[in-house]
Amino acid sequence: MTVTAYTLAVLLDLFCLFLGYRFLFQPGPAAAGYGVPADPTGDAGAYLSVKGLRDGTFGVVGLALLAFAGAHAEAWFMLCVALVPLGDTLTVLRHGGTRAVAFGIHFATAVVVLISAALLFLV
Repeated sequence: MTVTAYTLAVLLDLFCLFLGYRFLFQPGPAAAGYGVPADPTGDAGAYLSVKGLRDGTFGVVGLALLAFAGAHAEAWFMLCVALVPLGDTLTVLRHGGTRAVAFGIHFATAVVVLISAALLFLV
């Protein structure tokens, strides 16, 4: 179980880094994949950069916690960070995105993050 817990945590942290990179360097396609398309050359550009920095930072902090503080600290982090994809679910629904994206991507991500937290608490 330890290998599964650590592997899932690392994959989720690396995925956050990937999302951060994508929102910073490919903001148009990233926004479309998020479920609420936005024009990065217009007013939305700054917000897409903020999202990229936020997601990338979550990935770096998660990896640092796992490496230097251990599984229990990472579990608490994952538990707290699960609020982000839950909020993203509501954001997509409020701003005209599809229910499939809101629940199939964002809500499902929150569930996987919570599973990761539970596994890390058991380590």
